[in-house]
Amino acid sequence: MSTEVSKPAINTTVEVQSNTDPLHLIDVDYVRLYVGNAKQAAFYYAYAFGFNVSQFDDLTTGNREEASYLLTQGNIRILLTTGLVPDHPAQRHINLYGDGVKDIAFTVFDAERAFTRAVENGAEIAYEPHTVGDKNGKVTRAGIKTYGEVIHTFVSRTGEFALPNIKKGGVLLPGFETMDHPLNQYNEEHPCGLKFLDHCVGNVELGGMDRTVDWYEKVLEFSMFKHFDDEDISTEYSALMSKVMSSGGGLIKFPINEPAEGKRKSQIQEYLDWHSDTPGIQHLAFRTDDAIQSIAELRRRGVNFLKIPEAYYDNVWDRVGTIEEEKQIIKDLGILVDRDDQGYLLQLFTKPIQDRPTLFFEIICRRGSQSFGKGNFKALFEALEIEQDRRGNF
Repeated sequence: MSTEVSKPAINTTVEVQSNTDPLHLIDVDYVRLYVGNAKQAAFYYAYAFGFNVSQFDDLTTGNREEASYLLTQGNIRILLTTGLVPDHPAQRHINLYGDGVKDIAFTVFDAERAFTRAVENGAEIAYEPHTVGDKNGKVTRAGIKTYGEVIHTFVSRTGEFALPNIKKGGVLLPGFETMDHPLNQYNEEHPCGLKFLDHCVGNVELGGMDRTVDWYEKVLEFSMFKHFDDEDISTEYSALMSKVMSSGGGLIKFPINEPAEGKRKSQIQEYLDWHSDTPGIQHLAFRTDDAIQSIAELRRRGVNFLKIPEAYYDNVWDRVGTIEEEKQIIKDLGILVDRDDQGYLLQLFTKPIQDRPTLFFEIICRRGSQSFGKGNFKALFEALEIEQDRRGNF
């Protein structure tokens, strides 16, 4: 078990980012999902998406409140947490929203300093700075509330808990233990090739987008990276609006979506309907260096992706032009392609990964492009509308 430490320590081994990022965000430390059964969820994500089940913290390690499993792949760290007692906050979350993202945690130089600045900027406190440690080092965490039930945790690390050691397989937090999951060796031999979290998409209610954008600008001192209106993202039947927020150092981007008026219900409104009318994280986008290899392997493992209309490929190459990848394979795998003035990208979206249509993944490969596939919005929405109709939500 971990031991309380009175004063947070600064990790002087981590290089601070430039002044363009006042909070000095270093990395995405982890993404925490609240799930109904962490052990079973870990097996699913390991088998379907190729994550290694690297560490755990449960009854056997002395934790009487919750069970957590750390999934790793590339520089992605996903923490699956289940409550073990009736009043654990994960239990309420599951009842109201199903499995979903609770926390996007940032590694920072000094968690207490970042937390204090965010609170001074207007953040509402989720939890105060809290330091745990043992003979190997210390971890300080502090949380602020953002939209819906989502929080951002600031994390600073010292000693063996420093981020470079975590990336090499070191223990995430005091109390965690490493494990050799039966699927880890298989995943090393059959990699899915997911490298890091490219962006994280949130859905908010009509009228909530600008308020959330203002929050990121004022509290985290992010800036707007892209803006899409309902003419950019629409079909005959539904539409949405989106603004993309980016940290000063470009570490992470947060597209914020809200529904727009249309003839029928948009995917954003469907999300809100099944998420207890509460804003939250709709999808996580994972970067790969090889879209063909990653998506082929994920399909082989049984991951269900959205089916893109074949007509999409009738004119996409006129719009996109020359690419490195073989075009027939792109079509066979159902991959979307788009180009902007910086290059092109390849992307594809899974169907919802749970029974509620409130969480899915995106696989994205960037060949210079830093956009989000604007040219694919219509085809993507049409595919989503087909799935909405099948669920009776359109």
